[in-house]
Amino acid sequence: MSYLDHIRACNTHDMARYRPFNVAGKRVGWVRQDFATHLAAFPRVFRVEDGDVALVETLTDPASRTAAVREVLAALHVEGVVKARREEEYPVATAFSEPALFHIDRGAVSYFGVRAYGIHVNGFVRDGSGLKLWIGRRARDKAVAPGKLDNLVAGGQPAGLTLAENLRKEAAEEAAIPPDLADRAVPVGAISYLMENHHGLKPDVMFCFDLELPADFVPRNTDGEIDEFMLLPIDEVAARVRDTDDFKFNVNLVIIDFLIRHGLLRPDDEPDYVAIVHGLRRGNL
Repeated sequence: MSYLDHIRACNTHDMARYRPFNVAGKRVGWVRQDFATHLAAFPRVFRVEDGDVALVETLTDPASRTAAVREVLAALHVEGVVKARREEEYPVATAFSEPALFHIDRGAVSYFGVRAYGIHVNGFVRDGSGLKLWIGRRARDKAVAPGKLDNLVAGGQPAGLTLAENLRKEAAEEAAIPPDLADRAVPVGAISYLMENHHGLKPDVMFCFDLELPADFVPRNTDGEIDEFMLLPIDEVAARVRDTDDFKFNVNLVIIDFLIRHGLLRPDDEPDYVAIVHGLRRGNL
């Protein structure tokens, strides 16, 4: 196991299995061949051809597209094709700064290979013994990565919220961080990766934030998604990322980025340094 192994694990995919997914003449995602056959059963919503999958052109605005896709997903869920419904919608757009072409249930994002965004907060403390990170352990009943270690605060970026608003919401729910303290989080960059899961493709982007916390602050989970918090020395965190699979797959990348930015992962000491730095922004398909 190594730092680079985690980056490779988040960038494993076979694009030969996918066809482009287009909306209004713009590619917004990738649909796996087997899922495309299910979409072909809904010709009033999807046009499925050999080369691509597209929403039909008669769906001309975000509201009508959202409603039509929602109806199809409900039918496919009843059939057992779409497994998870999260009742939270993500925007689908050609870029983060562009207006949404439609909204889609969070649980269906990877079926369409559309880019999803999220926020990850490195909560750290400096004391007489050095730098420490607050780490959470995900609840055992989480649908994704149950029981794995996680950032202090992390969450997907839903429709209708700015990044700052979402950070405040997630900080309050996951760690009982008050708004005035959450607002001190500093945006420090973005990480991208492109991986496959059981349902399709995940071309995800994580917006990273650093939040220095008072030494006497102790996080408290309020939404049932975290079982416990631990304040760990940064050397221990680095070793567990490097040597184990203790952390949720994409959280490894966030912590690796933290180590690089804080000068704790150095090119003189890490032979894969250049590949690691490059690999943190590979998911730009």
